[in-house]
Amino acid sequence: MSPSPIKVLIVDDQPSVQNLIRHALTEDREIEVVGVAGDAYQARDLIKQLNPDVLTLDIEMPRMSGIDFLERLMRLRPMPVIMFSSLTQHGSELAVRALSLGAVDVLPKPLEGFTKEILQKLTSSVKTAQRGHRAKGSGAVGPVVRGTPEIVDMARWNGKVVLMGASTGGVAAVEAVLTRMPRDCPPIVISQHMPETFLKSFAGRLNDLLPQNVQLGRDGEQLKQGNIYLSPGGLAHTGVRRNGRHFEVTAIDAPKRNGHIPSVDELFYSAVDISEAITAVLLTGIGKDGAEGMRELKRRGAYCIGQDEASCVVYGMPRAAADMGILDQQLPLQEIAKAICASCETRRA
Repeated sequence: MSPSPIKVLIVDDQPSVQNLIRHALTEDREIEVVGVAGDAYQARDLIKQLNPDVLTLDIEMPRMSGIDFLERLMRLRPMPVIMFSSLTQHGSELAVRALSLGAVDVLPKPLEGFTKEILQKLTSSVKTAQRGHRAKGSGAVGPVVRGTPEIVDMARWNGKVVLMGASTGGVAAVEAVLTRMPRDCPPIVISQHMPETFLKSFAGRLNDLLPQNVQLGRDGEQLKQGNIYLSPGGLAHTGVRRNGRHFEVTAIDAPKRNGHIPSVDELFYSAVDISEAITAVLLTGIGKDGAEGMRELKRRGAYCIGQDEASCVVYGMPRAAADMGILDQQLPLQEIAKAICASCETRRA
């Protein structure tokens, strides 16, 4: 017997957008659009009535914003949500906020209209969201960390660099790890699958949230303790290399890898020659980006950590690494910062 279709509720105040989304989703036999709401209040009533599996939600709506509704929804009835946001600076900041609150994905809403690629990505995101939710059962859908996290203590830094990769669910996961890191943490370089404008907003959000200095990684920039570097995306991947006695960021001019710029594999492969000075971390995400690069790092002496299935929004990238047998540790999200610090400190006698 074939599985039941994924029930989707569309929430958007523009009828033309509602129709576009409905048409794109109903072309897939695995998806059923069960209703359409013009604002958050209609959505609230329809959720109770129709019990959808997945919500598509516009960030900017009348009466109650999509962000405010998402925050209430995640507190009272957690469920997979795909958000739409404009590519303006304000829209990008809201998009990152939505991902931090637990939205599974945020898709761009271009001023000139939806492209075929975006609508195809929507269908894929709906399926990904529901698969992850079914695997977990009822309850929270993402690694949204409540309360004030406990900061990890770290002894003297041993000079290692941390390379971290994430995709779907990664914003909340990255925040959960970084908010537990000490102020004088080892240098951390992050490759997060996200549009360029969103990455800039994510770096700004992290810089406001954390005591460390957070910035977009620029070519030739020296890696320093207490600093976090986020790949800026755009036309180049981000890597690391040795330059004399220190390590630095390098921009890698290459096509998309595993469908992404920035790619986690590109980040990991860039550091193969300095593997013994690397702790590599794979967090939640669809696909297998990062697993092959992590295997090469592991072969040459890197320490490798993966997020466990229970705390992932999508157990894809860490699973690929686990299936290869290359993880030194596979841990719940809240324990990863401690493991990173332990691998990057000088051992006490």
